[in-house]
Amino acid sequence: MDVPLFPLSTVLFPGGPLPLRIFESRYIDMISHCMKNDVPFGVLLIREGGEAGPATTFEVGTLARITDWYQGSDGLLGVTAIGEQRFQLLSSRRQKDGLNIGSIELIDDEPALALPDDYGALPKILGNVLDDLGRLYEPLERHMDDAVWLTYRFIEILPIDLEQKQRCLESSDTLARLRLVDELLHSVRD
Repeated sequence: MDVPLFPLSTVLFPGGPLPLRIFESRYIDMISHCMKNDVPFGVLLIREGGEAGPATTFEVGTLARITDWYQGSDGLLGVTAIGEQRFQLLSSRRQKDGLNIGSIELIDDEPALALPDDYGALPKILGNVLDDLGRLYEPLERHMDDAVWLTYRFIEILPIDLEQKQRCLESSDTLARLRLVDELLHSVRD
């Protein structure tokens, strides 16, 4: 499967929102193509380089599907996308316009996992945080009883370094992510 790639300085998780402001012509064309054909694009964390120039990326990313768009008062295109399925980048090529196209292999979704009793306080904490974050998280369907969904939301919003977020995206160990979230929340409270 081939998809257009959008290297970013962020880690997108399945089910998570991704707000973007698009100004480069290669990405305006990509967004237009994705919207017309209702196809996703791939989001990969930048390993080296920048969002506006050449960059090397990590090999595991998340497909993103556009759910909303608007023209900003500054003339820039604003887009909101939602993370879908994780993927492994097999190879990539650069088009003449500078857009990278990746050959990818989808990574199986983690099966839903009932939240263990030891972590019973986490849904209330996350619900309060998501409510405080406002518009970006309002339209998300909430699955507070699913440890996979819950850990993805916590990892994307907690202030941890991008490489640690990337390791969490690459991992299919929900219980390890739960322990990490619990440790991070305890360290903030102490």
